[in-house]
Amino acid sequence: MRTTQSQSKPSGEHSAARPLQLRFRDAELEHQFLLSYRAASRPWVRMSLVVALTTTLGFAVIDHWLLVGPRLARPDIWRFGLQLPLVLIMMVLSTPRLYMRWYQAAIQTAAPLFGVGTVLMAVEATPAQLPLVAARLLLVAFFFYFMLGLSFRAAVRCNLLLIAAYSTAALLGAIATPVAIYSLWVLFCANLIGGAGCYALEYANRVAFLERRRLAEVATHDGLTGLLNRAALEEQARSLWQHAQVARLPVSVMLIDIDHFKAYNDRYGHQAGDRCLQEVAAAIRMAVRRRPLDVVARYGGEEIAAILVGGDRADASGAAERALKAVADLGIAHSASTTRPYITVSIGVTTVDPGGSYSHEHAVRLADIALYASKDRGRDGWSFHEPAGEGGGVGTGELLKTAS
Repeated sequence: MRTTQSQSKPSGEHSAARPLQLRFRDAELEHQFLLSYRAASRPWVRMSLVVALTTTLGFAVIDHWLLVGPRLARPDIWRFGLQLPLVLIMMVLSTPRLYMRWYQAAIQTAAPLFGVGTVLMAVEATPAQLPLVAARLLLVAFFFYFMLGLSFRAAVRCNLLLIAAYSTAALLGAIATPVAIYSLWVLFCANLIGGAGCYALEYANRVAFLERRRLAEVATHDGLTGLLNRAALEEQARSLWQHAQVARLPVSVMLIDIDHFKAYNDRYGHQAGDRCLQEVAAAIRMAVRRRPLDVVARYGGEEIAAILVGGDRADASGAAERALKAVADLGIAHSASTTRPYITVSIGVTTVDPGGSYSHEHAVRLADIALYASKDRGRDGWSFHEPAGEGGGVGTGELLKTAS
């Protein structure tokens, strides 16, 4: 399944294309899926490696019990010298500290080597023992597909290497031709069945991943504008302010209000008002966001809020100027406005410097004071609230105004 995140829809809707390809078009989306899938798979992988350890030791016991013969020593070399160390190494790499960084790269080498060990044990088996030993290849194939946390493509690669190793042994005459042909056919059928199941499982996991993202977007984004909703903004604000405090970054907060929006709705109707709000929100988002941690949200009604992490006074002033211009450039007619014949906005801005009061609620109050100052001074402009002293006493700072 090849899926993509639509750039034109802030809600993050996704469309599927080329269903035979298990990959998202959006590289970031693919990366997020892989991280999510691998993290969720770790407990299952850990348990599967315990199963692999148990079965490896179990076959050692049953081989010495039932497959007695002079050629039993060499299989023990592959079992205890190759397969068992590989399982133990992968168990170490499946620990939480190492798993996300090392496991996937290592297992795609370890799994084929484990399969080669099984082929080498089959080569060492007597003609009477060979069908029994070769049957383990089926267990290995299904283990690759379902038990190791491999993607469909990686599991297919591992199994193709397993088939290639067995075919090579047959071509070199190490395995009787009739047995080799029969075993390869059975192994091929096992791969068809296991591959189909692995594909269906990964496809279902990708669909479920998209559905979870859609549900999260519905819960955290405003349905009309596609911006974060207020609840999501308040939730993210905690971690953003904590990060800024630890990194000693300035944080600027902007409150943006569409001027005379009620009059616009009364004159043009609520559907036109919705379209206006969508266009203004998109313009502000494009104008304001410059850094990865910058957040823009619908704060309520026709009011939009922005948090600029790392944004100092100059950055906030520039963002306010860009937002004013972006909205004005939309040229949305507003004959009921007493400010301009087109849609405009008023903006309140405040900045908390490192060492100041890293409180989201406090910063919003100061930005709100600046917003009302913009409205009092004629709208279609922005005001900056400069906190007095390190604590930034509410209402005691100097108000600066720049009007377009």
